[in-house]
Amino acid sequence: MQVSDPTSHAGPCGPQDPADLAGTATSSPSPNPVAGAGAPPVPAASSAPRHLRVIACEIALREICHLAARSRNLLDLEFVSQGLHDHPARGRLEVQRRLDAVPPGVYDAILLGYGLCGRLLEGITARHTPLVVPRAHDCITFFLGSKERYQKAFFHRPGTYYFTSGWVECAQKRSRAGSGSALATPILSQGATLPNWEAWTRQHGESKARALMEVLREWTAHYTHGVLIEFDFTRSLGLAARVRAICARQGWQFEEWEGDLGLLHRWLEGDWRPEEFLMVPPGHRIVATFDEDIVRAEPVTEPGADVTHGGAAAVGVSGSSATAQRREDQPATGGPAGF
Repeated sequence: MQVSDPTSHAGPCGPQDPADLAGTATSSPSPNPVAGAGAPPVPAASSAPRHLRVIACEIALREICHLAARSRNLLDLEFVSQGLHDHPARGRLEVQRRLDAVPPGVYDAILLGYGLCGRLLEGITARHTPLVVPRAHDCITFFLGSKERYQKAFFHRPGTYYFTSGWVECAQKRSRAGSGSALATPILSQGATLPNWEAWTRQHGESKARALMEVLREWTAHYTHGVLIEFDFTRSLGLAARVRAICARQGWQFEEWEGDLGLLHRWLEGDWRPEEFLMVPPGHRIVATFDEDIVRAEPVTEPGADVTHGGAAAVGVSGSSATAQRREDQPATGGPAGF
């Protein structure tokens, strides 16, 4: 396992009973209601180890490194500083630049450790090596263990802000970089991507789609709970006390949930189930679907196509890509950037 320059590279949901998702605000995390305890199994040694490049947001550095230390595969790790989703157009350029810097013919696949993240990944292209991308709206799915659990949590209690070791530590780093000292309430932007209006209209009808969109906007604007997603190997960091204090200052109810590493484990081990991971062959790019698949791959048909803007430019829809980029470069909304 190799890590590339870790220093510089570095949500919200079903059942009616809150106990189905989380317990009371105690120091013991409540169990995962969807996928169990989440401890990854010992990997099978039936197939030859693969040589894989991992390019991921540093928000999941501890979790990925924990799993990589146990992996049978040969993993070269590169972590990118958190925050690319704040400005998706610029972030997309950076992700594509790092992918393009990977030499051809070296790796069996490149594992891209991002969710759709405000359409950050839309238009990202596999040049010469297949990409493997988790089907996830954002990184909270990584820590909850499945997109199904994320969806269940979101619709049960959308006004929930999620904390992990990465969310706390990255917020502190950005606070120090901006002001010279850590903020008392370290919070980064966080929130679900609003669904596609046309897709929801087709599925639900215009009247119901409009009502659902209004509710979603209200949900993402107001938080009532703070949930710490905890793992055995992060408990020594003392996150519970710190997050509890943040929630008290914000007036949020604090809860602690047991995390699930199953999705990240399968990603690193090469257990790429199509319902969980998108395989992007060389010469294909990522497109948002706004359905349960979240993302799909489509061929890049135009010679020299500009794949860095996403949206209309990436999928060949007419329109001004310059205007689209200016619009996308506005800071992402959906979560409190600071209080």
